[in-house]
Amino acid sequence: MIEGYMSSQDVADALGIKRASVHRYVTRGDLPEPDDRVGRSPVWKRETFEAWVAARRGQGWRKGRTGRAGD
Repeated sequence: MIEGYMSSQDVADALGIKRASVHRYVTRGDLPEPDDRVGRSPVWKRETFEAWVAARRGQGWRKGRTGRAGD
């Protein structure tokens, strides 16, 4: 792997998911767009991935919840 970049497998390992899930997350827009490609494989700059992890919503969050009682 290119120094400073993460492959799909690296991202999967960091998130504790399967590599196929990484590709689904990209397609759905749940992961940032890859910074580049090595052949046909997407790669992310380590800082892009780390910024995304820091900014993402916490575990248990789901769309449509307002945080009010009864939700």
